[in-house]
Amino acid sequence: MHVFRRFIAVLSGLVVLILLYRMHTAPAVPLTRTPPAKQEPGTMAPIRLAIIEADTPQPKANEKFGGYRGLYTEMLRKAAEILEPPQPLEEVLKITGHHVVDDKDPYPNLDNIDAILISGSKHTAYHDDAWILNLVEFTKKALATKRVKVIGVCFGHQLLARVLGAPVVKNKKGWEVSVMPIHCTDKGKEIFGRDILNIEQMYSDIVYEVPEGSTVLASNDMCPIQALYSEGSYISIQGHPEFTGEIMDEILTNRRGVLFTDEMSDDGMRRAHLEQDGAIIAKGFIRFLRQG
Repeated sequence: MHVFRRFIAVLSGLVVLILLYRMHTAPAVPLTRTPPAKQEPGTMAPIRLAIIEADTPQPKANEKFGGYRGLYTEMLRKAAEILEPPQPLEEVLKITGHHVVDDKDPYPNLDNIDAILISGSKHTAYHDDAWILNLVEFTKKALATKRVKVIGVCFGHQLLARVLGAPVVKNKKGWEVSVMPIHCTDKGKEIFGRDILNIEQMYSDIVYEVPEGSTVLASNDMCPIQALYSEGSYISIQGHPEFTGEIMDEILTNRRGVLFTDEMSDDGMRRAHLEQDGAIIAKGFIRFLRQG
């Protein structure tokens, strides 16, 4: 029995030595991390976008779209249709509208949204009406969150520049109206995917200087600062990607003899229905909201 126990002890020791040898000489197994699953379109929560309505569209357009919220929603719907792959707008954005002229509606809670889009307007971005000053302060707060992104269109483009400390002035070259080309910078080409964008225009004020930290995305002879960008923070454009030829016709008709001469109105009418890139620009907005 004593000999048998010694035999068992020696055998157990040999087994342990063999196991230790194999562990020492076996090739190392690399530690790998399983990459995160790719998030397919439609699986992300919709981005919460608040449309800050700084005006009311012309009567026919207002009746058709139900204010600027409806007008920008339609623009963004067309953009969602040309995403790759196309997506229903409701899977991309959750849109609310807030008409802030004369404080008609309360501003959205910044904790409950991901982005704002400041609309165009007949009002003047550098004036000091109480509601404009309130909008300036709200936009400052949005930017200060470092999370809520800002999109500006025409008046919104100019008000954003004001918030950023850049002067906004009357354009000495006068009005630019109807479909006109703007030329993209290298960054503009990256965001919009085009060298030249055709866009409906309706403005006589311009951003006069590039705000500190901003990148110009597009320009033309009438306005060197047609679009601005700061990564992860804001994007803006002087023109109206939400306008259609029908809307431009209505504006030119209603402003004939008031703001525009017959010659200017007729010239604008001839270009109002030219092909324009509103959906392409709005697609760039969605890209910005998703990627910065």
